[in-house]
Amino acid sequence: MEETPARLAAKPSWLLTQLAVHAHRLASEGFAEAGARGYHYRILVALHEFGVASQAELGRRVSMDRSDVVAAINELAEQGFVERTPDPDDRRRNLVTLTEAGDRQLRRLEQALDTVQDVLLEPLAAEDRRALTQLLTRLLTHHQA
Repeated sequence: MEETPARLAAKPSWLLTQLAVHAHRLASEGFAEAGARGYHYRILVALHEFGVASQAELGRRVSMDRSDVVAAINELAEQGFVERTPDPDDRRRNLVTLTEAGDRQLRRLEQALDTVQDVLLEPLAAEDRRALTQLLTRLLTHHQA
């Protein structure tokens, strides 16, 4: 294995980037085993937590580009995980609803993602995992403001 220059390895931005690449790969593999992608999980979890939403609302809530939202919802609808209906208040808009099958798929994806978290954070004790999550949340909240 190649050595990383010490000054580079000491930079949190570099460490976060390297870990993000690894985390993305693990999550993608976990979702693929469940027949899904990360975009599917984002949409399903938002529908479960917030209820019926327009495609635009979903995109904003889960930080997805409009075209990616449409493609993911098309895939989820084809599999029966969501239903799309015209908004009675604005026919130009679609409302997306989580189905029972979608709720079951969400539970499968949650299990896959829990396994990914365990693999990713394996060397950390439970207390360290909570602390890391709190620190990352604080950083993200600060930079999203």
